[in-house]
Amino acid sequence: MQRGNFSVVTEFILVGFSTFPHLQLMFFLLFLLMYLFTLLGNLLIMATVGSERGLHTPMYLFLCALSISEILYTLAITPRLLADLLSTHHTITSMACASQMFFSFTFGFTHSFLLTVMGYDRYVAICHPLRYNVLMSPRGCTCLVVWSWVGGLVMGLVVTTAVFHLTFCGPNEIHHFACHVPPLLKLACGTDVPIVALGVGLVCITALLGCFLLILLSYAFIVAAILRIPSAEGRHKAFSTCASHLTVVVVHYGFASVIYLKPKAPQSLEGDTLMGITYTILTPFLSPIIFSLRNKELKTAMKKTFLSKLYPEKI
Repeated sequence: MQRGNFSVVTEFILVGFSTFPHLQLMFFLLFLLMYLFTLLGNLLIMATVGSERGLHTPMYLFLCALSISEILYTLAITPRLLADLLSTHHTITSMACASQMFFSFTFGFTHSFLLTVMGYDRYVAICHPLRYNVLMSPRGCTCLVVWSWVGGLVMGLVVTTAVFHLTFCGPNEIHHFACHVPPLLKLACGTDVPIVALGVGLVCITALLGCFLLILLSYAFIVAAILRIPSAEGRHKAFSTCASHLTVVVVHYGFASVIYLKPKAPQSLEGDTLMGITYTILTPFLSPIIFSLRNKELKTAMKKTFLSKLYPEKI
């Protein structure tokens, strides 16, 4: 399509890992294993929570919702990445690119909102234990989960609509393995590109920092309440219920800050690609491991549920 002195781009080329031609097979095997482990780990968490009545509590309801958002987030990005690693044809249509951006932002921000809700759940459990059943009623928990998904959906719509409202006039090479905002904005033309870039950046950073500050506030009250517990055993037991969530928060926001808060300095294509992997593949891979190993109640339930099926005579 011609418009004025330039052609309007209708499809893009995902450069991705083509800058590592001799390592693509190794990357494919590594990412495939991490992807399968991410799916398996989250499915095991959901199956364990569903089969163990003792885990039918708000905390594990939120954990199941978190696992669903992680599965869907990886589905939005990783299968396409794996296919590109084995293919020489890396083109993606504008519509497919917009769809990938929408779903990745929707499920990514849903994940952030759910982590915030889980922080609030721990705050109520430790700081207001007598009111826990009232504040975290089934209806209230359902509303929190629904609003987390609605918030993620709104973020996905806002970002995708803003970016793809722009005109892309070439070149059409996205220097990333997915339809990520910064490399796409470099391909856009028009006087409103800086405004859209600033607006999208502010929206994303505000949402992430807002969630992070709410989690920090929750844990400030939690730490204050734990320090008032007289016995060391009681303090340890109270903190152990938060350890897995706190670890995942540190990993999630640590890698997110690398993506969204890094200084604007000249970056190599290889560096940007590898940094993108930390948030899109490594974080979802680590999350089920952390929850399974750091949450004693969940780990015990997993052993009971699945060992009883493998070795029924020993249970």
